Amino acid sequence: MTTLTLPSPAKLNLFLHIVGRRPDGYHELQTLFQFLDYGDDLTFTLTPEQPGVRLAESLPDVPDDDNLILRAARLLAAQAKHPLLGVTIAVTKRLPMGGGLGGGSSNAATVLVGLNHLWALGLSEDRLAELGLSLGADVPVFVRGRAAFAEGVGERLTPANPPEDWFVVLKPPCNINTGKIFSEQGLTRDTPKIKIRPAFEGDASRYRNDCEDVVRGLYPEVNQSLEWLSQFGPARLTGTGACIFGRFPTESAARIIWESKPSGITGFVAQGVNQSPLHTKLTEPK
Repeated sequence: MTTLTLPSPAKLNLFLHIVGRRPDGYHELQTLFQFLDYGDDLTFTLTPEQPGVRLAESLPDVPDDDNLILRAARLLAAQAKHPLLGVTIAVTKRLPMGGGLGGGSSNAATVLVGLNHLWALGLSEDRLAELGLSLGADVPVFVRGRAAFAEGVGERLTPANPPEDWFVVLKPPCNINTGKIFSEQGLTRDTPKIKIRPAFEGDASRYRNDCEDVVRGLYPEVNQSLEWLSQFGPARLTGTGACIFGRFPTESAARIIWESKPSGITGFVAQGVNQSPLHTKLTEPK
């Protein structure tokens, strides 16, 4: 096989609690990750005549040295014990950058998993997750490919099975600086720890996104979008935003709300899935 196209799915933080702050300044989190059946696609083309790792086309406003796709591919190539075929990676980008959907982390994980497969490196899932963590805290959950309750900075994962409901995901017209949110004085950093739950058991008000109040105060576009979507049921920020989501029991219910969204807001409708579409693709019969 010389060409392979693999999905790079979005994730949602179904809740995000900040339970403390470490001496190194990083925040201790508890969150529930679930994948969506929507995301980017990466196409890998092996190039025996041209060694090295390259993009078919650079991403706008992302220097190659900062691009997680190239960084992941080079990191993986350094693990090889024999010369590797070159590879060109083409990106079909659907996920908004800086939206809280994990697009860059997902891209990095798809590179690690996909090239480990294509290059026949035989690295274990644990080793790939370890490499992924060096690229970003959210990369390991995409490498492992299972919905999970996450702790620490997001790297300690326990598989979970939240309901595979449908979601309306909206991207308000603003970009959010994650560092700014986590440095805000008003950010809640002492939410009591909870024990793992397989889903939202009991009182749903116990679960929230601790970044949401700060983001709503700083970004009126997010606040307005949350107020609009909350008319139809609970709506929440994912990660530090800017994307927000509402949960619905059926695709038709989600699409009715989607069709009535305010102008100027982009987004999509997708189903939550507990196995990553990346892993589903790699394990389906040839």
